[in-house]
Amino acid sequence: MGVTWSEIQYRRLTELNADLSDLDRYYKNADARDREYQALEKKLAKRERERLVEFGESRVQPHLIDLERRLSDLLIQNGFVQVVTPIIMSKGLLSKMGIDDKHPLSSQVYWLGGNKCLRPMLAPHLYFILRDLLRLWEKPVRIFEVGPCFRKESQGAHHSSEFTMLNLVEMGLPETYRKERIRELAALVVNEAGVKNYKLETEKSEVYGETLDVVSARGDIELGSGAMGPHPLDRPWKIVDTWVGIGFGLERLLMASEKSVSLGRMGRSLTYLDGIRLNI
Repeated sequence: MGVTWSEIQYRRLTELNADLSDLDRYYKNADARDREYQALEKKLAKRERERLVEFGESRVQPHLIDLERRLSDLLIQNGFVQVVTPIIMSKGLLSKMGIDDKHPLSSQVYWLGGNKCLRPMLAPHLYFILRDLLRLWEKPVRIFEVGPCFRKESQGAHHSSEFTMLNLVEMGLPETYRKERIRELAALVVNEAGVKNYKLETEKSEVYGETLDVVSARGDIELGSGAMGPHPLDRPWKIVDTWVGIGFGLERLLMASEKSVSLGRMGRSLTYLDGIRLNI
């Protein structure tokens, strides 16, 4: 079969946003591979410099910010209200989600002392707000939030310790309409993000039990995860309404739409600017 890229070569080509076809090459021997690497690395670095110049002259706003704006505008046009909640979360709110010291997710939380943390998810704060909005607003109540979350996730191309979540919730709709509504909302977001092919799969969740996940067509990236209520997690909040909710990782949506192999280049970074490597 021959030889493929060394670990260092593969990492550098990935940093320079090489195509999957370039990353999956084989050569007769190391000398042939190294000659091709030098030519390819030079070509990709030149392309990234050109992209960086173009960004500074004409684009001036990262895709992540643009996607957040477009999705927010779209949801507002479809009857949702945007909310903004604190990045710092109390341990008590996580406990209401079933995440205590023994829960698997607890070890991934960035704790700030004993009783507060950087939020690993948006849901607890949205529950807190919905408890009052359901009392004050006519139904259905539709809200969403976009913002950073933090988890000590395993390192890998599809994970990051800081990522951007979009969570949307609709409460007070007919129970028989829930699955259809999740499919509608998933399509609304995914299509706006420019993801052409995706599928829905039923999965097990550490928090919600069973979820309906949005997965890239190749099946290698989970783009979002949906859930339905009434749900046992509603009880601590005294919520009894029928609802659907779905959360998306914006960086993963960008990965899928731009066919990138790395999540890190899609989000907040000191190494990349709008996915363009600065060390070139």
